[in-house]
Amino acid sequence: MQKTQFEISQMDCPSEESLIRMKLDGISAIRHLDFDIPNRTLIVFHDKNLEQIERAIQELKLGAKILSTEDTQDNVFTEDSKQSRLLWIVLVINFAFFGIEMTTGLISRSMGLVADSLDMLADSFVYGLSLFAVGGTLIHKKRIAKLAGYFQILLAAVGFLEVLRRFFGAEKLPDFTTMIIVSIFALIANGICLYLLQKSKSKEAHMQASMIFTSNDVIINLGVITAGLLVHWTHSNTPDLIVGMIVFILVTQGAIRILKLGK
Repeated sequence: MQKTQFEISQMDCPSEESLIRMKLDGISAIRHLDFDIPNRTLIVFHDKNLEQIERAIQELKLGAKILSTEDTQDNVFTEDSKQSRLLWIVLVINFAFFGIEMTTGLISRSMGLVADSLDMLADSFVYGLSLFAVGGTLIHKKRIAKLAGYFQILLAAVGFLEVLRRFFGAEKLPDFTTMIIVSIFALIANGICLYLLQKSKSKEAHMQASMIFTSNDVIINLGVITAGLLVHWTHSNTPDLIVGMIVFILVTQGAIRILKLGK
């Protein structure tokens, strides 16, 4: 058996881990996957067929490259029995904040919050794919991935149109207080999700602040908070619309990655 270490530069949070697991599902040569999200590395234990594994990971376009390959005698791998329960927890947290941010975003007229809610929904899709497709066939998983990807693209397209409508129309200023408060709670929720998922890897549950603040989800939360402050200082809704547009682009990119799993 061989052990190959990959560096995956764009693996910022557990969403990318779930996408990689889905992509590699069905490759019989793989014996075990060991993810290290803070250091953006993945160790694959496999029986030959490295070219197929590398090609599958590269297709996700997450900046993957091989760091090393060596023979290994390791053949005993333990899976954390609590992983499924923790995935359910982060799924519920993400879906709950999707509802909270979507509702408060519409009430406060903030496109930043609406867009961030869709990012939370995107994460929920990924965790849901990992849970609901367990034990299912690869074809079934691909069909679910396609549905999730197309649904995300539809929501992002509606968001783009709404941003354009608000940019060229006369709209009331979003409630900057609601933007900031809700985004702070979303920031905390994302930190909890990252902590729980790291803990589920049976490693020391020690979260570095640098890891949290390099995740895309946390950057988005900080972006919405910043937009709220700028809305207040400039008395313009332009910062909120800019952040909303950026997040919709990120959601679309995530949806495209999910659709690639359906091929």
